[in-house]
Amino acid sequence: MTTNSTIRHESVWDYPRPPAVVPSDRLVRIDFGGIVVAESRRAIRVLETAGAPVWYLPPDDVRRDVLHPAPGRRTVCEWKGVASYFDLVVGERISRLAAWTYLRPDRGYEALAGRLAFYAGRVDAATVDGELVRPQPGGFYGGWVTDDVTGPFKGEPGTEGW
Repeated sequence: MTTNSTIRHESVWDYPRPPAVVPSDRLVRIDFGGIVVAESRRAIRVLETAGAPVWYLPPDDVRRDVLHPAPGRRTVCEWKGVASYFDLVVGERISRLAAWTYLRPDRGYEALAGRLAFYAGRVDAATVDGELVRPQPGGFYGGWVTDDVTGPFKGEPGTEGW
């Protein structure tokens, strides 16, 4: 695995299936409720055909005290395995199912174990190298759209069969 320190334009249609796991030293930051929830230069991007990159942060770079397990909420990815979810709670503000993790990912995705990913649309701000990201369309996918990533993206209207 190599880092992605050189920023270049990428088409999500060039991403592989099954997804690739790519370390990155770009600065990833999550803000919610007036605090920095996470900040890291040790993220891992998961790149899958037609999807915006999903950024997974090491637990040491995330404020775990503001994450509360969402009991009973689990999903299954055909590649990565079973995901567990967290609500984000800062003071009186709550963002339901704002983050997720794979505690025991399937073979080939072990690098994601315990790392946390966040839905960009469920936090106040998610940035990559200072750029405010846009959530991948559709609400289900957790990809982050940046200016250097082009679509069309699954989740947009008319993509339900992709």
